[in-house]
Amino acid sequence: MTRIKICGLKRREDILYVNEAMPDYAGFIIHVPKSVRNVEPDVLPELTGILKKEIIPVGVFVDADEALVAGLLRTGVIRAAQLHGHEDHGYIARLRTLAPEGAQIIKAFKVQGPDDVSAARHCPADMILLDGGRGDGRVFDWSLLKNICRPYMLAGGLNEENMDKAISTLHPWGVDLSSGVETNGQKDREKISRIVNLVRQRKEDT
Repeated sequence: MTRIKICGLKRREDILYVNEAMPDYAGFIIHVPKSVRNVEPDVLPELTGILKKEIIPVGVFVDADEALVAGLLRTGVIRAAQLHGHEDHGYIARLRTLAPEGAQIIKAFKVQGPDDVSAARHCPADMILLDGGRGDGRVFDWSLLKNICRPYMLAGGLNEENMDKAISTLHPWGVDLSSGVETNGQKDREKISRIVNLVRQRKEDT
């Protein structure tokens, strides 16, 4: 059962699209001004408030203060935190202490060589996310993942054209898409629907 996360939601329309398609997770990039998909914390409740309860809202952070992340988790505005900066084992431990019981912590890794895979394998987060880190819509060298030996979410350049190969080759715990379900920089209703259906169909095949 491959889980599906649609990330980079920032408009009311985006929420309506995922409510129709029903992925497992919906991602919001929080307080990262340099990102075109940035959402500020004070706007976030308006978006997650209309998200269907079956979909888990994930806050995506880059070197954010633990108190900010934990506060959003405690209020239930998000139910998982995805860390994309330099957060180390100590940061994760502190956040786990501050966050409510059951909140999921996901740590993202830029996979550019074997050392990155080793670091991901030993990370104490509940889940790891593996990405090429280029942000250019291209996949990274998937052969680096042959020795990962733990469940992970796969990101980086995923779309309708390569999703089947990604799942059949790597068998990731989950897949994470953002630009792959966009048209002209905005979330595309039809692309979201098609990619979720594609992955769901593979679930039925297994």
